[in-house]
Amino acid sequence: MKRQRMSDQGGTVTIHDVARHAGVSSMTVSRVINKNVNVREPLREKVMASIKALKYTMNMAARSTRAGMGGVRIGVLYSHPSASYLNEVMLGGLDQAARLGAQLLLEKCGGLQSQKNAVNRLVEAGVDGVILPPPLCDSAPTVQMLTRVGIPVLALATARPLPEVSAVRIDDFQGALALTRHLTKLGHKRIGFIKGNPTHTPTEVRYEGFLKGLSEAGITLDEGLVVQGQFTYKSGLEAGRELLDRKDPPTAIFASNDDMAAGVMAVAHGLKISIPEQLSVCGFDDTPVASTIWPQLTTVHQPIVAMGRSSVSTIFERIKELKSGEPSRPVHQLMKFTLMDRDSTGPAPK
Repeated sequence: MKRQRMSDQGGTVTIHDVARHAGVSSMTVSRVINKNVNVREPLREKVMASIKALKYTMNMAARSTRAGMGGVRIGVLYSHPSASYLNEVMLGGLDQAARLGAQLLLEKCGGLQSQKNAVNRLVEAGVDGVILPPPLCDSAPTVQMLTRVGIPVLALATARPLPEVSAVRIDDFQGALALTRHLTKLGHKRIGFIKGNPTHTPTEVRYEGFLKGLSEAGITLDEGLVVQGQFTYKSGLEAGRELLDRKDPPTAIFASNDDMAAGVMAVAHGLKISIPEQLSVCGFDDTPVASTIWPQLTTVHQPIVAMGRSSVSTIFERIKELKSGEPSRPVHQLMKFTLMDRDSTGPAPK
């Protein structure tokens, strides 16, 4: 294979070198390489002139040789506060990628500029599609950056999937409703609720399911029992202290994920509050922490490993359709959840 020309800094020429030479963004170079129709002809010619001047040929050739499905590269762009959740996703994703002969490329990011840089790195690496686990599954700027350069996107665990991207998820509303019904059937009327990251769509949808469950049971919402969290263990500690330090604390607390529920239980243990005799606690997702804390956590099982596996399969099929020139439409897959009734919930205290 023809070698790439070396850059002035001594390394191989990259998309970023071409972008600097042409005076455009790396995204624009990627659009030209991918023959995106949304690039004006004068700009396209300018980029092609820089590609020729720098003898940037290897990555373009590599894209051609990867027309077969054996060389598919799937990016996973993550910025998730729960390591256990991501581990479960990758357990399924890596297994399925191995079965399909695809390669997974992981990129971590933080704020918006960090997301842009990570997207650029994935584009430079020649990914054919990208999976966005939560909370990036709901990041419109990240989705737009990828779709603009013709890279298909799959949003994992979003509660409100965008029509232009594929998605693998559960019904967060019904899951939260089932868990709230579980608590109300146990006789709980004062139920605290801890919201998750406000930028992540399951946060509001799970809250809506909670409100529906209260309404069905004829319970009026006490807004003082609703506390903002961030889907992190630390925010669960803070929310747990706020709820349990009240003069009239709740008899049950519904945390929007397992990490926050674990934080609540730690606070309760520190205050010598017995679970579930004095306080019932439940979470959401059924990550490994749910079955390793004491008592084991009542939660909604989200089949995270299977969702990771399905995400790879779904984006792989979309890439296959696009490479073959077939019409390709985003696929929205709804997977089943399961209510896990464990020892952290019990009848409301008399």
